Amino acid sequence: MTIRLTFLCTPGGDATRDPLLGDVPLSERSLRIAAAAVPALPPHGLAVRAPSIRCSQITDALGLVAVSEPALRDLDLGRWCGRTVDDIAATEPDGFTSWLTDPDAAPHGGESVRRLCRRTADWLSTAAPDSGHTVAITEAAVIRAALIHALAAPARAFWHLAVPPLSAVSLTRQGGCWDIRLADISPREGQRMLLSRSGDGCTSAEAHPGGWKRSSPVRETIFAAGR
Repeated sequence: MTIRLTFLCTPGGDATRDPLLGDVPLSERSLRIAAAAVPALPPHGLAVRAPSIRCSQITDALGLVAVSEPALRDLDLGRWCGRTVDDIAATEPDGFTSWLTDPDAAPHGGESVRRLCRRTADWLSTAAPDSGHTVAITEAAVIRAALIHALAAPARAFWHLAVPPLSAVSLTRQGGCWDIRLADISPREGQRMLLSRSGDGCTSAEAHPGGWKRSSPVRETIFAAGR
């Protein structure tokens, strides 16, 4: 029984990259880059997307017909939506620090990282086996949560997983184990890594271009994925 999913990360709204938090329309440049990435899309059957404005825009730019899936919505940032990262860090330094270090913290009054991880894991558990390849256009936070589940990593590793805009994360579940492939589908050369989690809790990684190969524990591989 096999499950095949490919997550595509929409630009914007990522606290590790963008100063403004919340769902805002994408720039024309981002949409042009997305449109140029169409040839790199994997063959697929079903397409789903998060209900945000930017995910809808990216879906249109890619020429996809996707069903809106509420379970793929972004991390709820409560009253921090629409604010800049610098403003929050300056006016609420303790809350901002706890948000980045404690997966159970929700100083903004929204959703904690751990709750997002559980929500995403619940959605992954509903994926029907042998139903073909599904493409999901969603947010960086949701893809991080999917990686936490697939790697059986602790929720505190959430912010150490880098998910660049227009990157693709493919999850394949077969024999009770998730295999993970990370790639950049935007029209520029980028790093590609293959991660496979074995039954003993270890992963292997291979990066291209660069020519390095190694086997490492999950914690070390997460660090490599964020580089």
